Amino acid sequence: MILKPTRLLLAMTALVAAPVFAQNVATVNGKPIPAAKVDQVVKQIVAQGRAADTPQLRDMIKKDLIGREVLIQEADKQGIGGRADVKAAIDNARQSIVINAMQADYLKKNPVKDADIKAEYDKAKAQAPEKEYHARHILVEKEDEAKALIAKLKGGAKFEELAKQGKDGTAQNGGDLGWADPRGFVPEFSKAMTSLQKGAITDTPVKTQFGYHVIKLEDVRPVQVPPLEQVKQQVAESLQQKKLAEFREGLLKKAKVQ
Repeated sequence: MILKPTRLLLAMTALVAAPVFAQNVATVNGKPIPAAKVDQVVKQIVAQGRAADTPQLRDMIKKDLIGREVLIQEADKQGIGGRADVKAAIDNARQSIVINAMQADYLKKNPVKDADIKAEYDKAKAQAPEKEYHARHILVEKEDEAKALIAKLKGGAKFEELAKQGKDGTAQNGGDLGWADPRGFVPEFSKAMTSLQKGAITDTPVKTQFGYHVIKLEDVRPVQVPPLEQVKQQVAESLQQKKLAEFREGLLKKAKVQ
C-alpha cells in the first residue's frame, strides 16, 4: 500500500508524538505531568520501605500529582507565590533542601567506619553505670510541705496519691520517674535516691535547686548493655551527627562573620 503525502505526514507525526505522550501520565490545563515524576516519587516511597511498587500506588501518586498541579495553577493565578511571606518560606525550604543534600554528599565522602562504631560502643559500654534505679518523687516548694508529706506516708498514706500534690510533670503519674541512670539527676537527688533500700522513702526532705523532694525507691537492677549489633545503627547515626557538627563548626571558623 502506498500512502499519499498527506497520510504519510500524519503517520510520521503520530509515530513521533507517541513516545512524547507516553512520557506523560496526564496533562492539566495543558500542563504535562511527566511519568518520570511518578517514577521518582515511587522510588522514594519504596526506598523508605513505606510501600511496594504496585499499580495501585502509582495510580494514587498520579492522582495526588494531578491534584497538586490543579492547586498550584490556581495559586499562581491568585499570585500567591509573589507574596513576601511565601517567598520567605520558599527561600527557607530551598536552603533546607540544598543543605541536606550537601550534608548527605559529605557523609558519602566521609562515611562512618565500622571501627569507629565499635570504638564508640566500647567507650559507652565502659562508661555505663552498674545499676539503674526506678524511683518516684514528690516535689514541693517548701520544706514544711515535704515534712508533712513524709509524716502522712509514715502514717500509711499511699505515695502515688500524695504525689498528685507535686509541682512537676510527674505528679499526675504518681511521681514516677521510670528507670534511669542516677547520673541523670542532680547530685543531691541522686545521692539520696541511691542510699535508699528498695521500697524505702527518704526520712527527711531532699533539697535541690528545684525545691524539696520526697523520694521513694521502687527498685534497682543491673544495667543490661545491648549487644553492638542491636544498637549499631543508632551509634552510626550519632557519629554521623558528630561529623556534621564538626563540618559545620569548621565552616563557621573559616567564615567572616561581622
